[in-house]
Amino acid sequence: MFRGSALIAAAIAGAAVAASQPAVAQCRLCDAPQTNRLEDTDKGEIRIEVETNLNFDRLILFGNGNGSAQLRPDGSASTAGSVTDISPRAMVGTVTLHGEPGRGIRIDLPRRILLHSLSGGEVSFDDVISDLPSTPRLDSMGNLTFRIGGRLTVSGDADGDYRGDLPITADYL
Repeated sequence: MFRGSALIAAAIAGAAVAASQPAVAQCRLCDAPQTNRLEDTDKGEIRIEVETNLNFDRLILFGNGNGSAQLRPDGSASTAGSVTDISPRAMVGTVTLHGEPGRGIRIDLPRRILLHSLSGGEVSFDDVISDLPSTPRLDSMGNLTFRIGGRLTVSGDADGDYRGDLPITADYL
């Protein structure tokens, strides 16, 4: 059993994402879409590709109380408490897996991670959710794309740029 893993950067509360590798996406305006796999993977290997980073962009806070912002895999958003609004530029994370066509896979996402700012601040990202089917399986081309969202919880004076890594693990069944 081969295990693939990747980290998806979660740029939270006012930060533009600076990923270690640029997000790869096919230009839909340039050429005709491609339906073949980008590159063949070695037998037994799962390759995880982060296409878009999870990004709340900017949150509007009213006061220093507790609050939260929810971003769902379908792109819808909601707020509670001291968080009064989420930037319209907020984006869900999009991940594509590449591997052996037709294989069933198990994907593990953490339920909660902590995000940190350069000034030492900390916020919690929890209730991590995805639009994965109950029994994920790579398609006939060996691909599976899914989206990730979750809830960002802030307390007190949460001004700043927050970043963290959301580990994704994929195994063949």
